[in-house]
Amino acid sequence: MEGRCAVETWAEFGFSGSSCTPRIKFGVGTDVFLCIGSDEVCVFSTQERKLTIVIQFPGPVSDLVASHDKQLLFVACWSGVYCVSLQSLLSRAQSPPADASSSPAVLKISSEFLLVPEEGVLSLLLVGSVLLTLSQRDASWVLTLYNSPKLSASSSCEMLTSFSLPVASGVVHSDTDRITGRRRRPVLICVLSETSEATLTDDHFRLEPVLFKLLFGIDAALAKSPVILCGLPDGCLCFLSLSLPGSRLRVLHSLEQPVVFVGASVVTETHPGHAQCLVAVGELGRVVLITTEKGGPEGGGNIAAFIERCVPAPVMCGRVDKNCLYYSTGSDLLVLDLSEGSSGRDGQERDVETSRNTGFALQRPTSLNVCRVIALAEPTRNTAGEVQLLGLSVRGRLQRISLPVGRDDATSFKVASTQVGRGVRDLLSAIGDVCERASTLKTDIKSKNQILRHLNQVINISFLLISSTKSEEKPIRCHAITEWSRLLQKDSLNLTCVLNNSSPYVLERGWTLSITVCPLSCSSSAGGESSSVNFSFPFHNLHAGETLEVSLPLAAAGDASFPMTVSCSLVFSLSSLLGREAANLPDSHSRCISLPLNTLTVDWLHALWVDSPATIQKMAASQCNNTTVDTIQAFLSSRRIRRRGRGQGGEQSASNPEREQQHSASVRVSSELLRDTLVLKSSGLDPQGPSLASQNVSLSLLEWLLAEGPGGVRTGRQGDKISSSVVHARGPNGHTVKLTAKEVKNDLQANVGEESMGKESATTVEVQVESSSIAAVCGLHHAVLRRVQTLLQKAPERAVSTETVQSLAVRQALQRAEHLLQQIQQSRVSGAFVVGAPTGPMTQSLIAVYRELRENPFLII
Repeated sequence: MEGRCAVETWAEFGFSGSSCTPRIKFGVGTDVFLCIGSDEVCVFSTQERKLTIVIQFPGPVSDLVASHDKQLLFVACWSGVYCVSLQSLLSRAQSPPADASSSPAVLKISSEFLLVPEEGVLSLLLVGSVLLTLSQRDASWVLTLYNSPKLSASSSCEMLTSFSLPVASGVVHSDTDRITGRRRRPVLICVLSETSEATLTDDHFRLEPVLFKLLFGIDAALAKSPVILCGLPDGCLCFLSLSLPGSRLRVLHSLEQPVVFVGASVVTETHPGHAQCLVAVGELGRVVLITTEKGGPEGGGNIAAFIERCVPAPVMCGRVDKNCLYYSTGSDLLVLDLSEGSSGRDGQERDVETSRNTGFALQRPTSLNVCRVIALAEPTRNTAGEVQLLGLSVRGRLQRISLPVGRDDATSFKVASTQVGRGVRDLLSAIGDVCERASTLKTDIKSKNQILRHLNQVINISFLLISSTKSEEKPIRCHAITEWSRLLQKDSLNLTCVLNNSSPYVLERGWTLSITVCPLSCSSSAGGESSSVNFSFPFHNLHAGETLEVSLPLAAAGDASFPMTVSCSLVFSLSSLLGREAANLPDSHSRCISLPLNTLTVDWLHALWVDSPATIQKMAASQCNNTTVDTIQAFLSSRRIRRRGRGQGGEQSASNPEREQQHSASVRVSSELLRDTLVLKSSGLDPQGPSLASQNVSLSLLEWLLAEGPGGVRTGRQGDKISSSVVHARGPNGHTVKLTAKEVKNDLQANVGEESMGKESATTVEVQVESSSIAAVCGLHHAVLRRVQTLLQKAPERAVSTETVQSLAVRQALQRAEHLLQQIQQSRVSGAFVVGAPTGPMTQSLIAVYRELRENPFLII
């Protein structure tokens, strides 16, 4: 039947699928090795047309290769590379089985045949005495070279070197492998120069010297170095000069789709036996013909041309026989004449750009009417000149496909005149140039769109933060936690600032959290040196609903510059978005966008170091035991101070650590206000029940003062709960302080001054602060007033006059306390408030304010 293929089924293995692409390779004599992707390698005799040996390995087999002398067989599976002697296999096949049946011999391979313990080897190649393995490790391809054994399978194998290449992304795969779950095997071949004396096998090709030098360099050509070509599933076509020192794995071309086949073709008969071009076929039908073109950019010399076209896809497998490419799409077996793509090149001076992508534009593949072929062996020719292919079908059938003899004559009439072909090639070349420019513009447009999208996010976030007038209403804001830590025997107060993104937008790269810490006295010292400290924390991709925690040192032990103002803001740098183009902006300040978030205040209550209950008990016991000693020491100290005052002009001792003068200030808060505002049920107390005693209200107020704080700052104390209405603690300046909360009776008319209220008395909770440091007393008094101010804001609605009077009084008290704190911090007179110290005008003023606070405790109802 001339014009049609003859298909003959030799055997049927009956496998339904495999984890890796199947492969057929000719072995010793008429034997054929079948690698179907399972854990078995089948040896089939084409002369007897039967299965002779089945070799079982510990894992799925991915590739195999035979030595040049046909003595050893190297098999790669998931557990490593195994080496089997072919002579032992043949002797096993020739010996008759014990039951005299026709079943094949089964040989199980154990771990003693393991040659290379490398897991995940996908492809093998043997070049001389060097065994090459190709595997994938994470996001890289790894090509490893081993010194293969020469004598027997039990010889040692030594690793020589290893090369790696990153896996390319963005490669499009066909749906066939996704459905079948089959993994594409990388392609490994060896390309030799014409002058090389190496032995040729199925995976070795000789290339003409000019093309060899153009592709792989003059050094590889002079050294007659074998070159390894790797066709990877990520679309890259790579090469490695094997004998050159310092060579590395380089990318020759990218098909942008998984490489299925790489081979060499003899497109003309001028140099029989030597290939004039390399052929690479992609899974989605892209065929690349790499050949030599005459005429460089200036009209002289030779260049390497990469000629591309597309054929029907998907491509399952492929083989080359001289000038013909045989490939299967699964539904059909086709043949493509490669000589059409190179005809007319010799003796013609064509521009390089017009020859690109136009090689075999008019050539179309011819169908051979054979379907479901997934693997092909090397083509052979019989005595009648017929081309014969050995293929494996999807259902595991081994078939011999004989092509008709008259096929070459029929394809010779497909080429039109040379002029028409040249015109079409020029047109396709122009289309290729337009496509290349369009691809560049598409990349630029994509980059601009990403920048615009990112800038749109920045603008939306800016409008969102600017439109929120109150800091409490901003969807992006900060809160903080204070906590003492000890490092290298030094105590320091740290601040953990938490940025909460409650907006619907993502804070992408380019944003920086800026935190400025400034003491209270810094704001009033206009024209002086600024004592503020700024911290910057760049971050990336803070999604909606996520938080960012940063820590910064706030103050060291002994520092009394409290309260401190912590200003939080978001800064966006246009340099991270525009890159070098940001330098073209007219104003350097316009390169950054600063958006204020909210301002936090860290006061003395946040900076207290509360003593544990065990420490308080030890202090109480020590005070009880030393009561008599303290009395005697106090008497002696007073006599010594008087004697020194008479003998030294009135000067007295500055301080005595045993007996220092105690200062105090207090604030009284209505118990009714506390019951209305504090949530006592959270601590297991019922404000309406009879168990709510005065001590419980006092304890609740102390716990709230030491744990919570206005403005989004709270303490991170992890100690026990407060069990007493007296709290002993240490301030940031090192002085001890005592906080006391107790209920007292107050005359409302005497304290508030409203005639309509009459002379009624109400129960209030008095918070008293005591310390030997007036700075600590004033600082804690100011902190308590700030917290009480938040209680007034949370209180239920009352009469307008009463609410106005209370808010105004608290505001005035806060202003006076802040003024006193600023004067103390600026003059540093906290050590001057002792008995007998010299007094100046500022000291007299501070003492007057302090006495007013002490003698007239502030009442809030």
